[in-house]
Amino acid sequence: MALIQMVPLEEELKRNPELKKSDIEILKEWCEKQLHLPKISDSELVLFLHSNYYQIEPTKETIDAFYTMRTHVPEYFSNRDPLENKELRQSLQTVTFIPLAGETPEGYKIIYGRLINFEPSAYVWNDAIKSMNMTMDLWMYTEGTMKGHIILVELTGLAFGHSTRISPLGCKRFINYLQDGLPVRLKGIHFTKSIPVMQIILGMMKPFMKKELTDILHVHTTDETVEKFLPLDLLPNESGGKAGPLMELHKKQTKNLEDHRDFFLEEQVRARVDESRRPVKEKNGYFGLFKGTSS
Repeated sequence: MALIQMVPLEEELKRNPELKKSDIEILKEWCEKQLHLPKISDSELVLFLHSNYYQIEPTKETIDAFYTMRTHVPEYFSNRDPLENKELRQSLQTVTFIPLAGETPEGYKIIYGRLINFEPSAYVWNDAIKSMNMTMDLWMYTEGTMKGHIILVELTGLAFGHSTRISPLGCKRFINYLQDGLPVRLKGIHFTKSIPVMQIILGMMKPFMKKELTDILHVHTTDETVEKFLPLDLLPNESGGKAGPLMELHKKQTKNLEDHRDFFLEEQVRARVDESRRPVKEKNGYFGLFKGTSS
């Protein structure tokens, strides 16, 4: 079992010429005044700053949203033990989320997801999103900053029964996290091998999407349109790529989650806000929670 060694600040400074130590210091001083926030490392601050293209004020908002949502949306961010949580173990046998090797011509990295058990009764939205967020956390914490991220979900095996197991509230909470709390440069969300039932699911998602997210949302019925955004070779063999057999990739990623059990157990204790210590309290948009506005 292992905790994560994040990419050191000095390495991130080499990767990102626009990154400034002075900006990190500004954020550290601000964080010290936000008594409700947990201790945040320099490497974590780099992720927040990079995802906001080095703009200080938007970075503060992302930091607060990131930890606030993790505290108040337990269905996605609590009980993330990849070995002992039975519901999570079941999800890892129903869906897969895999960071793919390689990158697009622009330098963007891809996380690939799909069903591996097509039975709708086996699918639980909250647990599927939980496993996706765990994969994303491990990915961004170990790899550090990236030029951009693409989420690609293949819809093979999707049926009407799956759409009935997704709630508008579940969509809202996940989309809010994608838009406001996830510290990555999200460059695209692609649904491939789409079928008509996907329109029902999109109907639940789109009301909560900002224009910035709808602009990068793409639904594909053929591989020809997918190729305009990323090389098909990067995908698993079953999807027309050359990355390797899907289940081999899935087993490797599942073991990666299991090997980092200590990280997930530590994270769900450390990376949380203490509302009783928030400097300024006012209602925010995160499901009627509170958000500090002090600067």
